[in-house]
Amino acid sequence: MSHFSRMEWRRLLSTRRFKVNQGIVKETRTPATEEGSPGLRTDFHIDHDRVVFSSAFRRLGRKTQVHPLARHDHTHNRLTHSVEVASVGRSLGNRVGMMMQHAQILPAGYTPHDIGAVVQVACLAHDIGNPPFGHTGEDAMRDWFRQPKNAHFLAPLSAEEQRDIQTYEGNAHSLRMVGSLEMYASEGGMRLTSAAIGTLIKYPWTADAPPALGRDKFNIYRTELPYFERVADELGLIRQESHVWARHPLSYLMEAADDICYAILDLEDAVEIGILDVKEFESLFAGFAEYERVWETDDVRQKCAMLRGIAVGRCVSEVADKFMLHHDSLLAGTFAAKDLLNVCAPSVQGTLIKAKELASNKVYRHHTKLVTELAAYPCLAVLLDVLVPAIFALHTRGRDQLTPRENRALGLMEHGGQIQPTLYQAYMRVLDFIGAMTDNYAANLARDISGIGIL
Repeated sequence: MSHFSRMEWRRLLSTRRFKVNQGIVKETRTPATEEGSPGLRTDFHIDHDRVVFSSAFRRLGRKTQVHPLARHDHTHNRLTHSVEVASVGRSLGNRVGMMMQHAQILPAGYTPHDIGAVVQVACLAHDIGNPPFGHTGEDAMRDWFRQPKNAHFLAPLSAEEQRDIQTYEGNAHSLRMVGSLEMYASEGGMRLTSAAIGTLIKYPWTADAPPALGRDKFNIYRTELPYFERVADELGLIRQESHVWARHPLSYLMEAADDICYAILDLEDAVEIGILDVKEFESLFAGFAEYERVWETDDVRQKCAMLRGIAVGRCVSEVADKFMLHHDSLLAGTFAAKDLLNVCAPSVQGTLIKAKELASNKVYRHHTKLVTELAAYPCLAVLLDVLVPAIFALHTRGRDQLTPRENRALGLMEHGGQIQPTLYQAYMRVLDFIGAMTDNYAANLARDISGIGIL
């Protein structure tokens, strides 16, 4: 490998942290590197601890993974999903790190376990911005703001601001959570290392950028754009358009860990709660099974766990190999495939595609799941019907002209009575407030303020 590649990795693994002070992004120091002695926390371990001890991460324990408001104790929620993705991501990163060290492209001062730690942090935080009811919650909020009857609330905003407000995006709110809302609120958030922030970003562009317009997938609201621009500059991410960057290479490992886990574990959940027959799970992953003991047990849960472990291990090995095979194009920002799984061996890629198809046909469309998801739309609409008009009135008429109902609505939000500098920022606070809710809290609050639960 060239000296240029090694220099690029040194930038991509930057441990510099940034804060926002009066709208200006500046570097900030933390006690992290000053702990110093071997055996104490590295910068990336401190990133890990900041995510894990955040209230936003803790709330994931009551947020939907697949089954909203699931009553079964063994199904995954966003918290258990994130922990498992982080475990797979760490294994992927450690394996790639060892390969980088062997290829002599790992910068001096870094270990293979640093690569694993960076990916682990990003995996822990990848769903931290998900709203109640998961992707259905995203759709419900987008639907409300895109209805013609609500268009007048967005009329004063610029086109770019309207696009942000109309497109709640869990990925963008994950960056907002770690970069603005948690820990040092509005001053750099958790102030994670640049390497961790870069690895977290799956869609490094804004809501109005061309890549976002077709799929509504993006990672950068206008509120976090200055912060991300500074991080991207520190990392040396390639700017492809005005507000579009090439992805950090390690973000592909974070993405692969997520895909591996949900493709396999969503089906394991479905077997657990009786939506899927264990034989269907077996038939999918039997090709990965190299150990006869899998077939010696009649315990359904144990059999699924064994098959899952073997399948995950095979995927980790394959994805790490393909990362190194495509190393140069990943560093150049020219990797052409959709993701790393798309360049994996047919046995791995085909199995995961079949797993996703089975989940789509039998799990995601199951009657009980569809009924609960449909209920998410009126639930979140009740909250928006109360909060958005009150915020709009505060910014257009002023506090003295608010009705008693509008005053009470603002009182629901923490700091709701504090007027924000712009209407756009005020609406972002509404999205923050609702997006941070757990499934249970959103359902109970909607019921209570609708009047249905008053007696």
